[in-house]
Amino acid sequence: MFLMATSAIGPGFLTQTSVFTAQMGAAFAFAILISILVDIAIQLNVWRVLAVSGLRANELGNTVLPYLGWVMAAFVFVGGLVFNIGNIAGTGLGINAMLGLDPKIGGAVSALIAIFVFLSRRAGLALDRIVVGLGAIMILLMLYVAVVSAPPVGEALRNTVAPENVDFLVITTLIGGTVGGYITFAGAHRMIDSGITGRESVREITRGSVLGIIVTGVMRVLLFLAVLGVVATGVALSQDNTAADAFYHAAGEVGLRVFGVVLWAAGLTSVIGASYTSVTFVTTQTTPDRTRSVITVVFIAVCAVAYLLLETAPQTLLIFAGAFNGLILPVGFAVVLWVAWRRRDLLDGYRYPVWLLVLGVLVWLLTIYLGWNSLTGISSLWS
Repeated sequence: MFLMATSAIGPGFLTQTSVFTAQMGAAFAFAILISILVDIAIQLNVWRVLAVSGLRANELGNTVLPYLGWVMAAFVFVGGLVFNIGNIAGTGLGINAMLGLDPKIGGAVSALIAIFVFLSRRAGLALDRIVVGLGAIMILLMLYVAVVSAPPVGEALRNTVAPENVDFLVITTLIGGTVGGYITFAGAHRMIDSGITGRESVREITRGSVLGIIVTGVMRVLLFLAVLGVVATGVALSQDNTAADAFYHAAGEVGLRVFGVVLWAAGLTSVIGASYTSVTFVTTQTTPDRTRSVITVVFIAVCAVAYLLLETAPQTLLIFAGAFNGLILPVGFAVVLWVAWRRRDLLDGYRYPVWLLVLGVLVWLLTIYLGWNSLTGISSLWS
């Protein structure tokens, strides 16, 4: 649950939420609500099919259509490699805001921490504990800033159900940032690795999938309220670093340090989540744990070296990776829905709820729209 949530809550999540809040004000509350509801519909289907079948997304893809799973794995692995450079850059900037250290030193230290997690003899337990711990820290610190900024909660609540304006592009962007690409598969793969599979585990699978989105939603709501409290006072936030500026205006120097901790925690958990999930896509459940850990460590090390040489992922690479990352959800979700509809043999005879399948198909059409939007980003490479 926390692996999925903290994979979604990265440096981009903080920036995205802050910028949209500054642009839309209280009306952004409606976009958050709709995105959470759609995210839950996606998670319910993906986690249920994968965990009940006991197969990861790449394994399920290969079962439905030969080599499809490996094509998905290639997209996820390349995208994870590029995005992780950005995540490590986020940890470096977080430590810089927190302690004033050089971002390169902060990024290198953070990468080493992530490596130690996977080198641990009990890597699975270490992985679970660190993402839960850092997730809790982020939520508590965001709660503090949200209270200190004194946002107009009544106005936010009113706009949640009766928005002053609606921006569908913002809603689809939020959905893509929360469950797009590999993120929606992160928690499901971790659940499978933990042995929580089969139709007898449906209740636990359902609870985990919904709570994962709720944790992400709570974090987004708290960040929204923190920034809204500042914007409501008439302060014009910096366009270059909206989130940091909002924290500074809300709580002064302490707020800036808090932002550093949140940014570092968001970056580190995203490094761990992206690395773990990317490697689960290019390995199978029969791959020895030690081998998987070594591949993950090498994956993080390569990203760290690239960050130290480049300082951040080149914009062109990010656009390229983002475009292909946008294809993972519609393709992977199509595989999930096909199995739910036509391959009950893979679900151990589990009778899939018709209402959930219908809801999944409707949302899948939305994921195609998101995927198409991400592909248009490739045109930026040639401009």
